[in-house]
Amino acid sequence: MSAKMKPAEGVMTLAEMKEFAGFAASTQRYIRRSLDIGLDRDDAMTRWSRDVVEAASIRAQARHYERLSDIRAVVPDDSGLDAMEPFLAPLVTVSAFDLGQGRITTFSAYRFLYERLIGASVRPWLPGAFCAAAALPHLHPELRRKLLQSISEAAATASGWSSRQPAFYPYWVEKVEPGALPN
Repeated sequence: MSAKMKPAEGVMTLAEMKEFAGFAASTQRYIRRSLDIGLDRDDAMTRWSRDVVEAASIRAQARHYERLSDIRAVVPDDSGLDAMEPFLAPLVTVSAFDLGQGRITTFSAYRFLYERLIGASVRPWLPGAFCAAAALPHLHPELRRKLLQSISEAAATASGWSSRQPAFYPYWVEKVEPGALPN
């Protein structure tokens, strides 16, 4: 890797951090929780469960996320319809679960999460999966409207997508009291 590429990587990482910072606190929390579950980073139940309702939600999410490794394995290389069904059906199902939790309320937050859960190769498929999941009847009509209005024309009609893997994967950071950091 040349030295010329390193500043661009830093700029892109900062752009990803800025995008994440623009999400609502509840969305940020849900993305971090989802990445812990989907990437098997930490014990999500211990870290994220505040009550029995949230514990049940985490267990349900973990069950749905068991499909992520299968989804990652079958991301189509092209837009051929033959490869679409074994990939898109489970992606829409997992996406529908996440959207139904009410914390991912925009396409940009959805894209941010799923680029990290599955990888850069999923980008061309995200608008379709998002629209399919956002239009399902299990969502309240007002949430469906908000979700579907959040996808821009540019995102829905893009002619190409970057193959660059995301660089910023947000995670939980324990609060440190002032003066507790080493000099």
